[in-house]
Amino acid sequence: MKAYGFTRYGGPENEAFLDLPVPEPGPGELLVRVTASGVNPADWKVRAGLRRAELPLEPPVALGREVAGSVERVGAGVSGFSPGDEVFGGTVGSAGGWAEFARVPASFAALRPSDVAPTDAAVLPVAAATAYDAVVQLAPPPGARVLVIGAGGGVGLAAVQLAVARGVDVVGVASAGKHELLAELGATPLAPGAEVPGRVDAVLDLVGGDALRSAVAGLGGSPSAIVSAADRAGVAMLGGQAVARVRSGERLAAVARLVAEGALDPHVTQVRPFDEAGSALAVVEGGHALGKVVLRIE
Repeated sequence: MKAYGFTRYGGPENEAFLDLPVPEPGPGELLVRVTASGVNPADWKVRAGLRRAELPLEPPVALGREVAGSVERVGAGVSGFSPGDEVFGGTVGSAGGWAEFARVPASFAALRPSDVAPTDAAVLPVAAATAYDAVVQLAPPPGARVLVIGAGGGVGLAAVQLAVARGVDVVGVASAGKHELLAELGATPLAPGAEVPGRVDAVLDLVGGDALRSAVAGLGGSPSAIVSAADRAGVAMLGGQAVARVRSGERLAAVARLVAEGALDPHVTQVRPFDEAGSALAVVEGGHALGKVVLRIE
């Protein structure tokens, strides 16, 4: 099968189209014929070797952590899915989603609603589901004020929408080019490093490092909750917690329902043909993407 990934760890020069064998679904897995696959910062970080401790791979491997497509075969012990079902979910290990076929754990897959496009469903398992997990973990009540650091990224845009839908007052920290979109979504945009006006009840961090530390240090009072999807060690030092991911089909189905109902827009702004996989990743790696980038594989 045709795939796109990397031949060794390092920079973009190690990316290439690959000719790989079609994977076999293991126990509890689905083999999915891929229609679309999301492009995420995690993809270039995997290629660069920044995720080797948590995801050790032996190149050459395909990139891509999330897909939408149709079930080709089911592995042993799988129930609730049949060949031909339209699904979306996260990928397994070295069987990345930037390929004609991908392995998907049945436990982290869901049936795709007919009114959710494959290109939208393909970006839900990583960014939107992370945002959903974070907002559920923070559980801000209506009227609370939440600071979202990194509000202009894929996770941030979803988190802003989910929080606003709960009646929360959101202050979103992002670069100036993303302020107009954040305001349209109901957030108060704020430039990185700017002073946060007024109180903040909770903080959702999607950047980590100095951005997290300086933002919290600049708050007038201590927020009741701080969670981070980007800096486990840093948030712990501030008395907060890492976002607890719930990688389940039930969680994916809940996020998809919000999309189907019009309560959540995944903000897919670029759908690239598979042949443009390298340039699509370059846009995301350069930090210039406004919204989500998707590869159409079929």
